[in-house]
Amino acid sequence: MNRMFASYGRATRAALLALTVAVSGAAVTGTPATLYAAQDDPTPVRVTAADVQASNEKASMAYGALVNMWSKTFAEAGREFVAPRLARYRGTPISTRCGVIAPSNAAYCLAANTIYFDDVFLAGQAKMAGQALNTDGDMVAVGIIAHEMGHAVAMQYGFRSQSSYDNEAVADCFAGAFANQAERDGSIEHGDLEEAFFGMAAAADPVFEPSGNERRDARIAARLASRAHGTRDQRMANFRGGLEGGSQACFASMQVASR
Repeated sequence: MNRMFASYGRATRAALLALTVAVSGAAVTGTPATLYAAQDDPTPVRVTAADVQASNEKASMAYGALVNMWSKTFAEAGREFVAPRLARYRGTPISTRCGVIAPSNAAYCLAANTIYFDDVFLAGQAKMAGQALNTDGDMVAVGIIAHEMGHAVAMQYGFRSQSSYDNEAVADCFAGAFANQAERDGSIEHGDLEEAFFGMAAAADPVFEPSGNERRDARIAARLASRAHGTRDQRMANFRGGLEGGSQACFASMQVASR
């Protein structure tokens, strides 16, 4: 992972789902985007324009709450939080100052101090969680924005590890800390935390299965390590650390990872 470019990550071990998107009142056929599920479920996810609008509204609300939370946290430490810009894109690669971001993703770019997210991807992740959990799934979309904001927080504190996993673990923890704050504010709804953990599991790293070819396996393992986000258990545990311990637990973990 480029130390100035941090993406949310996807579970390549899970089933690839076809996504049908309805925009401007007309269905777009084929597979204009793809999603990954936490379980091996071949059921397609259909995302409508209304789904995308609702997800974008949730992302905007979460963004405002996140900026407010981290601005106060930084101020208490005698620092100033420079809120990153929130930028949507859809269905095609986008060129940024940190490089090209693929469709169906979300990423924070330090050089532009901007969180980029594919809004159809975000809505699809929420819809997928909602179908699996029989909820509205909105906390998955919120969690993705909170994770990318976590990268902004860590980097503005000067934390940029050579380890991709350490960077992602801190961002997952900060996403959990935001859920902790939401609990204390009384804004967590029934099912939200289950959705958040579902989202962490869905974006976990694939399980590496050696082929027996040592040189090939070593190359694949190195490539996976260079962009590691954590296993399902690791990502959920890192999120839980922030959920239970708040932002201070995450800053403590960040200090340990800095040694």
